[in-house]
Amino acid sequence: MATEFALENEISPVDFIQLQEYIEYSRIKAKDAMKEFHAGGKLVHHRFGDHIDATGFSLFLNNYLEVEDFPADLCQRLYWYFQRSEQSCPDQIPHTKDGGVSLKAVLCYFSILEDGNPRDKLEYTFKLYDKDDNGLLDSKEVDKIVTQMMQAAEYLGWDVTELKPVLRDMLKAIDIDSSGTVTQQEWIQGGLNNIPLLVLLGLKVAEKDGQHVWRLKNFSRPTYCFVCQNMMLGLRKQGLSCNYCKYTVHSSCANKNRTQCVRTFVKSKTEIGCSAHDWISADCESNKCEICHKKIKILTGKSCAWCHRMRHSDCVPLCSSQCDCGLLQHHILPPWAICAMDLTDSSSGSSLGENYLANINSDGHFLQIFPVNDTQPLLVFVNPKSGGKQGKRVLRKFQYLLNPRQVYNLDNGGPNPGLQFFQNLHKYRILVCGGDGTVGWILDAIDKAAMVNRPPVAILPLGTGNDLARCLHWGGGYEGTDLTEIIKQIEESTLVQMDRWSLQVIPVDMADEGDPVPNDIINNYFSVGVDASIAHQFHVMREKHPQKFNSRTRNKLWYFQLATSETISASCRNLKECLTIECFGVPVDLSRLSLEGIAVLNIPSMHGGSNLWGETKNAEKLKKWEEVTVDCDALKMCSQDMNDKLLEVVGLESVVEMGQIYTGLKRKAHRLLQAAQITIRTSKTLPMQIDGEPWMQPPCTIHITHKNQANMLMAPSAKSLGCFSK
Repeated sequence: MATEFALENEISPVDFIQLQEYIEYSRIKAKDAMKEFHAGGKLVHHRFGDHIDATGFSLFLNNYLEVEDFPADLCQRLYWYFQRSEQSCPDQIPHTKDGGVSLKAVLCYFSILEDGNPRDKLEYTFKLYDKDDNGLLDSKEVDKIVTQMMQAAEYLGWDVTELKPVLRDMLKAIDIDSSGTVTQQEWIQGGLNNIPLLVLLGLKVAEKDGQHVWRLKNFSRPTYCFVCQNMMLGLRKQGLSCNYCKYTVHSSCANKNRTQCVRTFVKSKTEIGCSAHDWISADCESNKCEICHKKIKILTGKSCAWCHRMRHSDCVPLCSSQCDCGLLQHHILPPWAICAMDLTDSSSGSSLGENYLANINSDGHFLQIFPVNDTQPLLVFVNPKSGGKQGKRVLRKFQYLLNPRQVYNLDNGGPNPGLQFFQNLHKYRILVCGGDGTVGWILDAIDKAAMVNRPPVAILPLGTGNDLARCLHWGGGYEGTDLTEIIKQIEESTLVQMDRWSLQVIPVDMADEGDPVPNDIINNYFSVGVDASIAHQFHVMREKHPQKFNSRTRNKLWYFQLATSETISASCRNLKECLTIECFGVPVDLSRLSLEGIAVLNIPSMHGGSNLWGETKNAEKLKKWEEVTVDCDALKMCSQDMNDKLLEVVGLESVVEMGQIYTGLKRKAHRLLQAAQITIRTSKTLPMQIDGEPWMQPPCTIHITHKNQANMLMAPSAKSLGCFSK
């Protein structure tokens, strides 16, 4: 009966994955959410001593994970899990009236699941398993760690057949003085040098240049371990693969590996500009050696990390050691172009302040770029949360194709460290892998950095709408094409200017609190009314249930469902009664139309591919630039351009009309005006959105004026990119 109860309330692999998804989408750290249990906090009355009750635990989860309805059954299983971890007998049935759960255990557990640096996470795990708080892990506590790590390995898909003895030996080795107990210092120092432990804890291993960055992988075809040279066997994830060089090992062989990963910089000024191959053991089977032109057999080949040419291991020394970086030579930032400098010798006085700290290596040296002639390196920013799991895959692929030093995960400090690192380059391009919001983030960062040479920006669309990417011919969404082809398209792209606009919102009543305005710059569009209402409902639902919005297709289905509901409710009917528009003092007549929304357009795409302004035939286009155009006949001849320093405003009758334009049943929305600046006044609370970010705005006056122009890259064609258009 007791065992049955324990199993019923155990955390299943599905629960574990669901919990990780919640944590991934939350912006709050566990240690910050815990402050509500301290004096003056909202949840302090649910605390007694160093424990919290069941209600307090439930409220903590809702606050920490930023949801209003965390699954009650999962909450209960988590609660019992923490209770059982404190009991001497794990099968003991918990009582209904209990002593709560330990604040320390809850904090440590969730802190381990969050992103963080290895040292902090190892400290958290030590505190979690040191049940008697004596600063030592005894044999029982070590056994508990092995059990928990076995469970974690199963959750993560490891083949655990031979893992348990490996884990025991690993933890025994951490006991440096062989005292039978492990101190916190031994645990941290030993853990930092123990790859399976770090991978199980979800930590980034690369502390120094030349260290592999491992990830668990399921190999779809016969693959061999480069340490023991045996095949990777198992039905689940059979081993580890390095993100940077694709070196593969069994998880049990990882600590035995002595082969270095690629070097990403040089340590002496004398090495700057001295190109050299970096040969790594690789799966070269069936490929031909570039020296002897014979096929390379299993485990007998090496591949250069930079030019990706392949040779037999015996043929490596038979030819020049100089490397030209192969097909991507104009885009790669090779290690001989990056040097470790003393802080006193480097020009670290940057307008980006302390961001240079992100580019200091483990030896305390500042990394500085020394440009290679006739190259235009690519600075890659990846939003790993965009496009479901696409962002993470794209991040890994670019880390392999290019120098990892030029590929930045935006979850780790945002774009400023990358911009600072590239600041002394006069010629380079930026590739933003994410949605339109991610692109806006990068453009804002470039503005704030006050850069003398503003780099042009290309887009790999990973978001849901991707309207800006569509306008620049990068397509409506990345579909997994070879990233080498994407880089070639960037090389063939054309530089274009894109207008950017300042938005100022002045509330009628300063005491009337609404939602915060998400941004004060318009890159794509601004709207009020029906489409903003749908976007706001979508935003609220995604905040409550982030796990339901993890793919582009699923997001579009939610949009369709919400649009259908809005069609029935028509929450923004008679919009003209509570909204006015004027340009340079000229009012716009809205009386002739029955509108549910208005949209202010900077680019010819909205709602994931709708051209609301419509096309204007060349024969009809006006030749003269006008500051304001409101005449109906003149508007028919006004074309739209993202760099003409003009905005276009259209009226939307309903959700049905939006659908008709999207599907091509209707050519365009109602053209209201074209102007160089716009003022909108509202007399009631209305839904609004700026570049897809919605909010509810009380009565206000809105001023939209031209800010500047951004350098963007337009792809030569959409067809060859492997990105769909609609």
